[in-house]
Amino acid sequence: MGKWGIALAEELASRGADVVLLLGPVDLSPKHPGIQISHITTARDLLAAAQSVFSSCDAAVLAAAVADYRPATEATEKIKKTGNHETLTLELVRNPDIAATLGSAKRPGQVLVGFALETSNELAHAREKLKTKNLDLIVLNSLQDTGAGFAGDTNKISLIYPDTEPKTFNLKSKTAVATDIVDALAQLLK
Repeated sequence: MGKWGIALAEELASRGADVVLLLGPVDLSPKHPGIQISHITTARDLLAAAQSVFSSCDAAVLAAAVADYRPATEATEKIKKTGNHETLTLELVRNPDIAATLGSAKRPGQVLVGFALETSNELAHAREKLKTKNLDLIVLNSLQDTGAGFAGDTNKISLIYPDTEPKTFNLKSKTAVATDIVDALAQLLK
């Protein structure tokens, strides 16, 4: 998790929530002193850390952009060039589906918020994820607008619930977007 995760953790902590932030290898850190940080490196680390705290949480917000696949074999040393080979073939295996794993373990009253970044049929794919992963809310990130996405400090989202029309927001700072997401989470927890 990077800017998204930190912005969400800061917003939740500022409202009095006990926050455990599972933080990937980034050069960023939250400023709020009440945020408990658990550093993770791989998708498998993230799954194990999430499973260890999920049962005691009222809600989980899954904002990390986890790769769908990883190399089947992890090299412990540099992979050196050999011979005249111009290509290298890597075998990939699926990473664990953290949202689906937590969704299947979700207890009544517990809220699970996921994120989707889609490049085609955005709404349909996000709705499918919402259903198959047993989420209460999915945040659809847009890449269609200038200033939206991962790299910058702004984003444009739509909040998608199981039984209502999506709520789409204008482009705004990630801090303001975090406020919108936490507002929606607070409503789900009521």
